[in-house]
Amino acid sequence: MGTKEKIRILQGDLTEQSVDAVVNAANNDLQLGGGVAGAIRRKGGMVIQDECDQIGTIPVGEAAITGAGALKARHVIHAASMSLGRPTTEENLRLSTRNSLLRAREKGLRSIAFPAVGTGIAGFPVQRCAEVMLEEVVAHLQGATSLESVRFVLYDASAYQVFRDVYEALPE
Repeated sequence: MGTKEKIRILQGDLTEQSVDAVVNAANNDLQLGGGVAGAIRRKGGMVIQDECDQIGTIPVGEAAITGAGALKARHVIHAASMSLGRPTTEENLRLSTRNSLLRAREKGLRSIAFPAVGTGIAGFPVQRCAEVMLEEVVAHLQGATSLESVRFVLYDASAYQVFRDVYEALPE
């Protein structure tokens, strides 16, 4: 199976994905407030926030892994692309995506689902987000990895279309 064939772009609810891990668009304090993080907390339960509290603050650009509580996924990987109340930068998006993929590899996970990290509360442009995240996923899948399936699950139609267009432009 080629690299591009391992990637799927979907419109839907990230919290409903049956995968080894869903990725949370996190702040580095790992506080599950609004947006994707809030949806994960509401559906997965406070046990996820409790695990985040045990981990504590992580550097911006890093990623941490917890259980997934009541979610269909087995784990949540918290991609810290920003500090609380601050915007996401391209460098931090790139690093947090890369580190999320590394956490998945370290755990031997086979499937992962990402949102458009940093495009909600943190205000990062969707087009550039799609380009950066897909670049990182393609680079990761071309190396040694346990991942067989990477999904991008976009809640709204416009973000879905942007990610779809960037995906379609990837080389075969």
